[in-house]
Amino acid sequence: MGFKCGIVGLPNVGKSTLFNALTESDKAEAANYLFATIEPNIGRVSVPDKRLEILSNIEKSEKTIPTYIDFVDIAGLVKGASAGEGLGNKFLAHIREVDAIAHVVRCFENDNVTHMTPYINPLDDIDTIETELKLADLETLQNKLNSLEKKSKDGDEKIKEQINIVQKTQNQLNKDEKINNLQLKEEERNFFNSLNLITSKPKLYICNVDEKSVVKGNSFSNSVKERADKESDDVVLVSAAIESQIAELENETDKFEMLMELELKETTLNKVIYAGYNLLNLVTFFTCGPKETRAWTITKNATAPQAAGKIHTDFEKGFIRAETITYEDFANLKGEAACREAGKLRLEGKDYVVKDGDVFHFLFNV
Repeated sequence: MGFKCGIVGLPNVGKSTLFNALTESDKAEAANYLFATIEPNIGRVSVPDKRLEILSNIEKSEKTIPTYIDFVDIAGLVKGASAGEGLGNKFLAHIREVDAIAHVVRCFENDNVTHMTPYINPLDDIDTIETELKLADLETLQNKLNSLEKKSKDGDEKIKEQINIVQKTQNQLNKDEKINNLQLKEEERNFFNSLNLITSKPKLYICNVDEKSVVKGNSFSNSVKERADKESDDVVLVSAAIESQIAELENETDKFEMLMELELKETTLNKVIYAGYNLLNLVTFFTCGPKETRAWTITKNATAPQAAGKIHTDFEKGFIRAETITYEDFANLKGEAACREAGKLRLEGKDYVVKDGDVFHFLFNV
């Protein structure tokens, strides 16, 4: 199972430039005109994790393999997208296929880069996108309601319950309230999730700022931050233009010097990757050995057998137990042998919930 974070926003806000820098590619056409991107571009991005290199050095591993998430560059939406404007229906369908949304907002002024309106107002831009996403979901809900009402003539109680959930969701959207706040039982939540509503997907804002604002932001990004705080959403500051320049540098020393000039400790793209990873509700566990040290991704609250299943389905089917060491113990004591000797290796069973940073050796029988 892949984890996909969709990059959305109005045309010409820097989505494709950001995507190309993230993926160190030129897959997405970045151009100064509307709808440069038609089909979504997908790029797999490794998740930076200093722990992985430390574990690999301890084990003297031949290979070091990071974990990945996928970023999807989706064409710019415009006002009226939910009614088909600017190929809107097609682009909205692409958003339905991702697990989370990274909303890129233009927070810079530049007369050489066209914009949908004659002025820069990030909050208006956000409203335009969110209105279209809401309208698209309302249409989905109405179509589902029409279908359910035809079936309800048989008096099926389950159908009636589903109609009730759809109507509750419609009311929530019409009141501009988050639909994820609906109080639902587990079975009701399963039906709600099956609707695959865009506005139910986790979201973060990426403020695309100018070079001088990349550290502390500006009035535009501050207004987005204020809104995001009210909505309990995350905000990341990036300068897509700068990141594009950094990505083109082949020499790591040159990249480091450019970052230092900008007063940055690391590329702001790492912040986007970390934010996307957290948005998808993921944690990392590790497997270590002389042949390879590897990071693996799994959703929070997953159990040890599910983690084993990420490596191979047979591991989950025949799971017996997991030899478990925390990253901190493994790193501090310099390896598995010392952890065993110090009593830091635990045996965990099928009900164990994976913690971020766990180092596993799975025992199984097929």
